[in-house]
This record gives sequence, C-alpha cells and structure tokens, in this order.
Amino acid sequence: MAISSVPPLAFAFGILGNIVSFLVYLSPAPTFYRIWKKKSTEGFQSFPYSVALFSATLYLYYAFLKKDALILITINSVGCVFEISYLAIFMIYAKKESRAFTCKLLLLFNLTSLGLIIGGTRLFSHGDNRVRIVGWICAAFSVSVFAAPLSIMRQVIRTKSVEFMPFSLSFFLTLCAVMWFCYGFLIKDYYIAAPNVLGLSFGIMQMLLYVVYKDRKQQIQPQEANKDRKEQIQPQEAKIHDLNTIEGLNKALENSMNVVSNGQELEIIVIDHHDDEIPGVVVIRSKEPTTN
Repeated sequence: MAISSVPPLAFAFGILGNIVSFLVYLSPAPTFYRIWKKKSTEGFQSFPYSVALFSATLYLYYAFLKKDALILITINSVGCVFEISYLAIFMIYAKKESRAFTCKLLLLFNLTSLGLIIGGTRLFSHGDNRVRIVGWICAAFSVSVFAAPLSIMRQVIRTKSVEFMPFSLSFFLTLCAVMWFCYGFLIKDYYIAAPNVLGLSFGIMQMLLYVVYKDRKQQIQPQEANKDRKEQIQPQEAKIHDLNTIEGLNKALENSMNVVSNGQELEIIVIDHHDDEIPGVVVIRSKEPTTN
C-alpha cells in the first residue's frame, strides 16, 4: 500500500505510531545502562526482548510482502536494531545459565522459526494468499509480544516490587497499542489492529500493578527493620556469674543480671541510652532476698 493511498488520518496515526514505538524501543535503555554499569543482569530476563525481536522481523517480512508499506518497514527496522543491541548487552553480562537460555531462544525464534516461515510461505503460497498467511502469523506473535510481560507481572506480584517492571515501558506500550490499533483499523488491516486490543489490555494491567506495588517495598522495609530491632532488644535470660573473675565481670556487664562476689549475691543493672553521646551507666547493688 503506497503512502499516498493511505487516508490522512490513518497516515497521522501511522506517524504517531512510529514515534511512540521508537520511544517503546528506547525505554529499556536505562535498564541496560544499569546492566552495563553494574556488569550484572541481576533479575532481568531476556525473554521479552527475544520475542520482540522475532515480532519485529516478522512484521518486516510482512511489510515487504505488502509492498510500499514504508511506515511498517521503518519502525520494524529500527526495532530490530534496538532489540539486537539489548540482547548483545544482556549476553555479555548474563550468567552462564541465562546466556545459554537466551541462545536457545534466539535459535528457536529468529533462526529456526523465522527460516521455516519465510521458506514455507515462499514455497507453498503466492500473492495475496501469502500476505494473509504471514499476516495471521504476525498477529499471533504480536499477541505473544504483549503477553511476554506476564512473566514480569507475575514477578511483581510475587516480590511485591516493581523494580523489574519500568513504568515508562508499560505506559508507552499502552500508548503504542492505541496508535497502531487506530492505524490498522483505518486502513482495514486487521492483522495490525486486532492484536493491539490485547496489547492495550495488558498495558493497563501493568500500570495498575505499578500503582498497587510502587510503595509496597518502602512500607515493608521499615516494618522489617522495627521487627529486627525488637528482636535485638529482647531481654536475655538472667544468668549467675562469679564477679571475682575478670571473665565473670565482662559477661555480667553485657546485660542486667545477677552475680556473686565473696559469697554475697549482687545485682548488676546496665542502663544503656543507645546514644553515642550519652555513656551507659552501670549500677551494682545487693540483691534483695526473696520471700517465700
């Protein structure tokens, strides 16, 4: 479809879709800058980027089959460059197991599957039929791209932390889905429009999760700190030590406890202000006899 034949409103949504899609591809850049800076992939996963690369290459093939689909060719070419760059950084700093898993994904999606799709459609289909087959495959894998963040959403719910789900990515994915749905609907290309309905739904779900869990980690940390402090200041069971020895005195001073000196039972009370500027106070007194 030539650009001149695209309705003006559809062309406008196509340009906006290109701009927003570029921002979507750019949004993980801070994440990979962090990986590069820390020389570690931490808890980040390569699966969404592997699937996104496969989707971009598929739509690139679809755009070439449609002919004159410059809007699709432009953004999917950019997408391939971004995704390859991200995966290269991931492979450099990932652990051996993660690197091996990523290699398997690339072998499965971008070599085996893509090769079979291109080879199969070139051999067994022609003309518009080939375009329709590739369009259905693209639509199916677009759903996979939008569903890929489900693993990250599950991680957010499990850890109650949005650390590994950047809000910017969720926001731009949602906005991107709106733009491409409108573009596909206006040019009557439902292989583009239909999957973006699901993309919009997943994008909204991710943003809702971000709202729910963005402050949860800050709330949990003070509670854990208070719990740890309470455990630290729990009084220990009183013990009897011989005050006539240096070792006994040192042990006695650790906490308030009973001691024995020259046959007389004494009580040592340690008053700790928990302040570096105020010294602690040690009080030694005769232990009052207990009455039966």
